[in-house]
Amino acid sequence: MMAYLTNDALLNIGFKALGKNVKISDKASVYDPELIEIGDNSRIDDFCVVSGNIKIGRNVHITPQCLIAGGRPGIVIEDFSTLAYGVKVFTQSDDYSGVTMTNSTVPSAFKNEIEGKVYLKKHTIIGANSTIFPNVTLDQGTSVGANSLVLESTEAWSIYVGSPARKIKNRRKELLKLEEQYLREEG
Repeated sequence: MMAYLTNDALLNIGFKALGKNVKISDKASVYDPELIEIGDNSRIDDFCVVSGNIKIGRNVHITPQCLIAGGRPGIVIEDFSTLAYGVKVFTQSDDYSGVTMTNSTVPSAFKNEIEGKVYLKKHTIIGANSTIFPNVTLDQGTSVGANSLVLESTEAWSIYVGSPARKIKNRRKELLKLEEQYLREEG
């Protein structure tokens, strides 16, 4: 059974902004909390690492073993989005071509890191063990299948799978009516 931090413990972390009813596992690791905003009813589960410039909307679920590396460019995860087990989201990546050196122990003068903001728009769902790279926007309602590698931005209300991820079909939008009902009843 998952154990969540108490409200007092959450407030003591020093987040930039913290909504109501936020749940963060006591086994999650949070770095640079002063750069992180979390909206109402959002949840971060066991063994997640969340660091850097990150804005998490309301009703976002980051399931166990996810890595959300916002770095300087930042990650925005909009409302009602889900990251399944083991998802990794990066705003920085080394240049793997061999032209420059790589890894965090090497001074930046000897490296050519690729950096760019990542946007996960409203109602995005990312399947288990998928990876999202820098400079990518998953447009509203994007669904990414398990074990996918997303290197390019997506079209709204589309389903993507594979490595690299490719669109396979459109996604249905009935959930938007359910969202309206949920927000009315919550009101």
